[in-house]
Amino acid sequence: MRSLFVRLLTSSAVVAVCSISATAWLAASSTSGAIQREQGQTLASDAQINNNLLGYASRHPDWSGVAVTVRDLAARHSRRIALTTEKGTLIADSATAGTPLPSRVSAVVDPLAVDVTLVPGAARDRIDPRAVGPFLLPASERARLVKAVDNYAICAGRVRQTVQMTVSNTGRPVVTTTAMEADQEPRPVPREFPVLRDVCDATPFSAPTRTEKTALKQLNHLVGRCLKGKSKERGSVGLDFAWVSKERRPPDAEPDQTISSCIVTARKEQLDPYVAPAAYLYIGSPAEATGQRFPLPSIAGAALLVLVLTVGVSVMAARRLVMPVNALTHAARRMRDGDSSARVTVRTTGEINELATAFNEMSEHLQRMEEQRKAMVSDVSHELRTPLSNLRGWLEAAQDGVAELDPALIASLVEEILLLQHIVDDLQELALADAGKLRLHVEPVHLGDLLDQVATAHRSRAEAAGLTLTTAVIGDPSLTADPVRLRQAVGNLVANSLRYTPPGGHITLCARQDGDRVVIEVTDTGVGIRAEYLPHVFDRFWRAEKSRNRRTGGSGLGLAIVRNLAEAHGGTATATSVPGVRTTFTLRLPS
Repeated sequence: MRSLFVRLLTSSAVVAVCSISATAWLAASSTSGAIQREQGQTLASDAQINNNLLGYASRHPDWSGVAVTVRDLAARHSRRIALTTEKGTLIADSATAGTPLPSRVSAVVDPLAVDVTLVPGAARDRIDPRAVGPFLLPASERARLVKAVDNYAICAGRVRQTVQMTVSNTGRPVVTTTAMEADQEPRPVPREFPVLRDVCDATPFSAPTRTEKTALKQLNHLVGRCLKGKSKERGSVGLDFAWVSKERRPPDAEPDQTISSCIVTARKEQLDPYVAPAAYLYIGSPAEATGQRFPLPSIAGAALLVLVLTVGVSVMAARRLVMPVNALTHAARRMRDGDSSARVTVRTTGEINELATAFNEMSEHLQRMEEQRKAMVSDVSHELRTPLSNLRGWLEAAQDGVAELDPALIASLVEEILLLQHIVDDLQELALADAGKLRLHVEPVHLGDLLDQVATAHRSRAEAAGLTLTTAVIGDPSLTADPVRLRQAVGNLVANSLRYTPPGGHITLCARQDGDRVVIEVTDTGVGIRAEYLPHVFDRFWRAEKSRNRRTGGSGLGLAIVRNLAEAHGGTATATSVPGVRTTFTLRLPS
């Protein structure tokens, strides 16, 4: 989306990227050597070096052969690596003899106290998992365990299980069993292998070996010696170095802090003869690269290029932003001078285009309102002129003695006055609705009674016109509304149907519940409304017959009042029609 925000952001980003790129290029070209000397290598490289040296210390009782490993690591990471004892005695150094050590220690390499800053995922006991000591299995025991796992895998294949084996740091195989896929064939079983039970026995490879039993015995002895006088709980340490209590405790209960501390202490004491002693690790910076400084003219040229590019991008962005704003300003001034047809065309997208669209919609709305105002003044004048002319004509005739004020003439004049009063009342209703001052006195309404009241009020007129007027209520719709206003709205719809339905026709008043809405429909079998006229039937003073003959229609305010009353209740008024067949006016009101 090319919004104003995006364009401003893009322009700023282009300028910033150009400036930063030029600055970075100049800085990298002129000061790369100094930056490399100051910053050194990344933490990831330090962690890799520390991890490799921890692995060496975990499998060797001393540092006597670490020099080759140090040189390999230094060459691989392009770093200077040195190891010293805790007393400062040099163990190994990738630099030439006599080179001073770096100013500070990078880490302490101790497999029994791992540095958590370089090994974030270290175990809570901080013992490197590669330090296994007396738990390291000899080749004979490894081979026996692997063979036992193979036998277990063959058995598992019979029950459609897949076995995966990995090897731990001690050399013990770790077995994972998963269900075999439905379309996967089980592993073939040699004929000479005896038929196994459905439940495979994992004991041959899960039970501790002789080496592990000896190591566990020693570890439990050290733990017991540590716990002497501190804890009376009976138990032992298993192959997973977890405490197995002989007391009655919940299965997921954690051992107390004293036992956990003694297990860690005993493990470190047991492993100490098998691992290298703690050593200080020094990691120096990579070899310095030679940097080349660009002359002053190159720097000035790059700065000038950035300046020109910045000014150019800013000018282009400013012009593209100012042009549509100027067009909007010009159109607004035309509208101020009375030109309601003022429009603006913006060939862009985003917020400016949305502003132009909103302005054009406002202009079109004002133009429609002005046209409606002029039409309404003309319509009101026409509607009032006819009865006033009749009244004036008959009264002047009576004044001149030409006509006699008999009861028939007086009744005709009263009818004209009532017509004027009806038009004025309708206009007042619409004015109150427009001003939001149309008051509603809502209460629960029984629609069956309301429709019967409206039908009764219009039945005599319907019978005189040869029409059938019926009501129908489906279910028991629940409605809270102003009964007087609602009768007025439905009555206007019925009066409209009576006016346009020929003799022999049928008018139906129907009410039903539709979800959270109540639907009231007035359907007639009259002449109908053409499709192009349907959007205008609720407009004020609108009539399909433009001559405004009273014999073919009313004042044109009845349906407008219906729509305003429906909207005042929070509902809608719509119309559908099939010319010559039926016309249905629908009120949808919230329950």
